[in-house]
Amino acid sequence: MPRLLTAFKPTGHLHLGNLIGAVRPIAARRQDSDTTVFIADLHAMTVQHDPTTLRALTMECAGLLLASGVDPSCFYAQSHLPEHTELHYLLECVTHYGEAHRMIQFKEKGGTGSRISLLTYPVLMAADILLHDTDQVPVGEDQLQHLELTRTVAQRFNSLYGTTFTVPVGVAPLVGARIMDLGDPNRKMGKTGATDHGSIQLLDPPDVIRRKVMRAVTDTLGVVRFAPEEQPGVANLLTILAACTSGDPRELAGTFTGYGELKAAVADAVVATVAPIQERYAALDPSDVRQALLGGAKRARDTAYPTVSRARAAIGLLD
Repeated sequence: MPRLLTAFKPTGHLHLGNLIGAVRPIAARRQDSDTTVFIADLHAMTVQHDPTTLRALTMECAGLLLASGVDPSCFYAQSHLPEHTELHYLLECVTHYGEAHRMIQFKEKGGTGSRISLLTYPVLMAADILLHDTDQVPVGEDQLQHLELTRTVAQRFNSLYGTTFTVPVGVAPLVGARIMDLGDPNRKMGKTGATDHGSIQLLDPPDVIRRKVMRAVTDTLGVVRFAPEEQPGVANLLTILAACTSGDPRELAGTFTGYGELKAAVADAVVATVAPIQERYAALDPSDVRQALLGGAKRARDTAYPTVSRARAAIGLLD
């Protein structure tokens, strides 16, 4: 199978969109060397952060991946594998300033007071991808530019110093439903909701989940049907229900006569979906989570170390 890479940035709490769109598809894949998952704690440092919060969110993310059924042998914390940062510097040596400067995130967030890491983190992202001889990267529109930079840098390095890196290709995101914000169904559900009830976090208590779902934006038509363009809020609720019950949103639409009934069913389904994850998460010992991360990093080094060794030799460093 093609080697695939994906990552989670610990800048907030994992939410229902993460679970349905990414975590469950990862857990469903054959768990061996074809899938590498890491928690991108180094990327979380491009902006001002609280160290205690960063550590806590990294541990929480790892625990939720375990509780959601992701094989611990295939994920690790980025900072536990120093090959990420070593390869980052080697790639910076073949990256042009203009290539990094034109990245959309830097244009939007960069300024005289911004950190240098905000400019250079796309090169770290390239190192993340190239480190494991990745063939395919699930990528949405917001990350296409970063993948193109990765391909450009890899091809330039190979041209200058001999074939060293596998040049990855972008593929459609892992097969999972696209879950939208409950308060603004025209944007994806994120770690920070468009409103205070827009994002359902995986560790939200049942009463909080029910309150958020019951406050979800719908419309004034009063008809339950799966029409994403005309009724995005209703379609989002049906998508969530379908994902939680293994149903079809179009078929489910015909079983409801009103929005209140639909919302109640969605709330029940979400609570039932996250309840076993929350139970398994609560039963985890923090020391076991740390050991899983360290073990994952040790296994990831099996592919990372040879890649860095090739790059070091190719670019002219002593053994």
